[in-house]
Order: sequence, then structure tokens, then C-alpha cells
Amino acid sequence: MTGPIVTVTMPCRNCEGTVSRAMESILAQTLTRIEVVAVDDGSQDATGAILDEFARRDKRVCTVHSAHGGVAMAANTAIGLAQGRYIARMDADDEMLPDRLAAQARLLDEDPALGLVGCRIRFGGSRRRSAGYARYVDWTNTLLTHEAISLNRFVEFPVPNPSIMCRRQCLEDHGPYRDGDFPEDYDLLLRWLDAGVRVAKVDAELMVWNDPPARLSRTHPRYRVEAFYRLKAQHLARWLARHNPHHPEVHILGSGRTTRKRADMLRGHGIRFAAYYDVDPRKIGQVVEGLKVRPRDAVPPPGNAFCLSYVASRGAREDIDAFLKARGHQLGRDYLPVA
Repeated sequence: MTGPIVTVTMPCRNCEGTVSRAMESILAQTLTRIEVVAVDDGSQDATGAILDEFARRDKRVCTVHSAHGGVAMAANTAIGLAQGRYIARMDADDEMLPDRLAAQARLLDEDPALGLVGCRIRFGGSRRRSAGYARYVDWTNTLLTHEAISLNRFVEFPVPNPSIMCRRQCLEDHGPYRDGDFPEDYDLLLRWLDAGVRVAKVDAELMVWNDPPARLSRTHPRYRVEAFYRLKAQHLARWLARHNPHHPEVHILGSGRTTRKRADMLRGHGIRFAAYYDVDPRKIGQVVEGLKVRPRDAVPPPGNAFCLSYVASRGAREDIDAFLKARGHQLGRDYLPVA
């Protein structure tokens, strides 16, 4: 049998300080039947020359030089050239641990129902300086099964993009990355889950996700929090139409200004709010958009309402989850965390 099992697609731009380490980690994989399609997205530093040197040294590497078109276009260019039956994503500032590609390909081989897989990841930044990113990594590492990933998809992006491997057929059936004023990686996962693609993770730490200051998710407007919530509202409304027995009515846990601003994005998709609930005595009793804020204990019993938890402060999601479960509410049937 000839040809690569896995194609690693890697968009690159102005990453001369990290791309060699990323490439070396790919070429050191225990799975050797691979190819790497690295797209130099109009870099203005030595990135292109470094990639060309890797291609000269290893015939499994293909370098493409293109005018700057953005990360989605570069990623899709790489996907369009891929020959492997599985397509893995990699970022030029991260590192694969040696068994990543083999373990993920094995999971796809063993479970034909899966269309996309990830893995647990190691945070490569400073937990002191980047505490939020570190907590995000820790959270993603708790979501391993399709059910856990699916029911938590509206909290945050549950499968970090550089850890993804998928079947070529999924890209053909559901489309690659889309370009726009939204996070293209989160958009792809939400579209695929909405289409019924099953997702899971290898229960092993298989890559290092670094956190350089110039990471696009820190600097580009499409990755701002509000862009995530706009995209999230669109897909959450579709999910509610299918799964909320009280559609289009929902009950909102949280009544602060930030919560209301983000929850209000649902109204444009036809969702109607029945009530707000809070634990802050200063907010209870206030009237918000014609609705009186109620104490959390007033949340209707299971089966009588569908609740959306929009409180995003540290520890709040876990507290609300414990509160609702103690009252008999079931995740996905009676409530969803969405912040």
C-alpha cells in the first residue's frame, strides 16, 4: 500500500522563530506514512525559506507559497492538496508529541462512526501570565466523548483547532473552513456537529499548545469574545429549535449587563426569554426588559422550563451545574451551559 495515511496541513505566516520546531515534531512522528502540506501565507520573514529547506531534506514535505490571504484560505489551500485519507491540522507555533498522529489515526480506524478526533493537550505557556488560556486548556481536557463535547459546544471551542484530525470525507460532505468575521475553527466544528458528525478525543496528551503573544486568537478581530458569541447564538438557536421542548422560550440564569448583552443575541434568532434568575440580592427584584429578576431558587422544576446558563465568572458554571443537577435537571434535556 502506498501514499500517506495522514496529511498534516499547516498554514504559516511570519513564524520563523517557531516553525522549525513544529516541523521537526511532525517529522519525528511514530507514524511515518504521512505528508506535510505547509502553506506560506505571504510571510515577510524567513518562514518560506525554512519550509523550503525542510522540503528539500524530506520528500514528505510540500511547501506552497501564496500571497497573504488569511489563515482560513491558507488552511483550505493545504486541504485541497492533501492526499491522505485523514487530514490533521497543525499550527506553526505548536508541537506534536511523537504518537499524536498514530493515536488519532488509530481511533478513527477503530471507530468508523467518528468523523473528527482531537486529543488532550499540554499548555505550553505561562500559567501565571496566561491563566485564562491555561484554564481553557484544562477544561477542554475534561471533554473526551462525543456527548461531553456536543453538550458543552456552546461554552467555548471544545476541541482546540491544532489538535484536530478528521476524515477527508467529512471535508467533502460538510465543507472546509469558511472565511468571515467569525472564528473559522469554531465555525467548522459547530457546523459539523450540527450536521451530525460524531467527535471524540484520544484520552492522552499528544501535543503542546503554545501561547505566543502574536497568536492570532489574541490579535485578530475574528477571535474577539463578541465574535464567538455571535456565532454561538446562530448555532445555539438551531440547537434549541430541535431540542428545547418549550421552544422558543428559555429561562436565563444570570442577569448582569454582560450576560444580557450576550444572551440578547439569541433574540435576533427568534428565541424568547421567560425570566432571568440571579443569586446577587442587589439584582433580584430588578426589572430587565420587562422581566423581573427572580432568585435562583425560583427556577421551575425539571420538565417545566429550559434553562441557559450565561454566567461566565470563574467557578460560576460549575456552581450552576451542581445546583441544577441537585434539583433533578438533566444536562441537554433541561439546561445547557453557554458561557
